[in-house]
Amino acid sequence: MTKLAEIQEAIRKLEPKEQQLLRHWLGETAEETPEMLAAIDEGLCSLAKEGGVPIREARHHLRQVIDT
Repeated sequence: MTKLAEIQEAIRKLEPKEQQLLRHWLGETAEETPEMLAAIDEGLCSLAKEGGVPIREARHHLRQVIDT
């Protein structure tokens, strides 16, 4: 068994709260790559130019898509 497989198996055995803490920790320790920062900038520019959709409208649309 590889180290990765061992880690994956150990993660599966964690309690849900511990898995949540691990996800949070991984998110905090993830390194920002130039590609990631460029994608964030592109999204922010798009939002500024084209505007966004209110969350209620997005949820309504999502429900319609799921129900079809």
